Amino acid sequence: MMELLGNILYDTVYHSAPIILCVIGGMFAYKANVLNIALEGMMLNGAFVSVLTAYLTNNIWIAILAAIVTTLLWGLVFSYLGITCKGNVIVIGLGINLIVPAIAKFILKMMELANINLSGVNVADFKINIPIIEDIPLLGNILSGHPPITYLAFLGIAFFAVLMYKTRFGIYVRVVGENEDSAISLGIKTKRYKYAAVLIGAFCCALAGIDLSLERLAMFTNDMTAGRGFIAIAAIYCGQGRPVASALYAVLFGVARSLSVNLSVFAGPAAGLFDTIPYIIMVTVLAVVSYVKFRNVKVRGFKME
Repeated sequence: MMELLGNILYDTVYHSAPIILCVIGGMFAYKANVLNIALEGMMLNGAFVSVLTAYLTNNIWIAILAAIVTTLLWGLVFSYLGITCKGNVIVIGLGINLIVPAIAKFILKMMELANINLSGVNVADFKINIPIIEDIPLLGNILSGHPPITYLAFLGIAFFAVLMYKTRFGIYVRVVGENEDSAISLGIKTKRYKYAAVLIGAFCCALAGIDLSLERLAMFTNDMTAGRGFIAIAAIYCGQGRPVASALYAVLFGVARSLSVNLSVFAGPAAGLFDTIPYIIMVTVLAVVSYVKFRNVKVRGFKME
């Protein structure tokens, strides 16, 4: 029983990290009043390009760089069409979410591969064992032994509470998002800050994809992101764009994913049913949060009357 609990808690950290990274990236755009629906496609791009490049070059660092650069290019595409051309960001984002897996599938078909496995990469080499903490019973097995990007994800929450609220860049991003007309009157280049917010999001999504594919599994399959980008959007909505609250919802969805993976081992032929756990929890949480928000609005409206 303790072993199962330890596995669930370890996998919670594992599954939460890419969602948290997408949440952090999505919140920058959210604060700039840009809804980045393309988180899922950007994350998948990071996963695919990192593994493909490592497969072709046998160089991990080139693979990481290629994943980041190409994901930033998708960020530029999204920004140009959505911000400069003032297109519908939802349509543009969904388009990217559809195009990226189509490209990956086409390339895999051209290579005559169903997926990409990096036989020369040992995922254990990425894991960091933290001195002292790794020797603590149960806790050591949960917090130690994760790859670098997983730790960056959790540290990124604090980097965001600092960059967004304690720096001029963050203040300007929030001013642009809250009142763009006032920002323009103050001489702030609003498009520049919106672009920057989206590109930071693209960078975070690239790291999330690298963490999922290269660092954790050393392989790529076309459905490996499993909707985590959309779950990140749900976490931002539930947390109302607040860093800690949104991250906590991301962890909640990570717990759901961990439960589905670990409990499915005991389910036999019904194991597939457990794959629905994250989505059931996501829909339930969204419904509850939406109801609470709607109720609060009604109460405030009644008091004003």
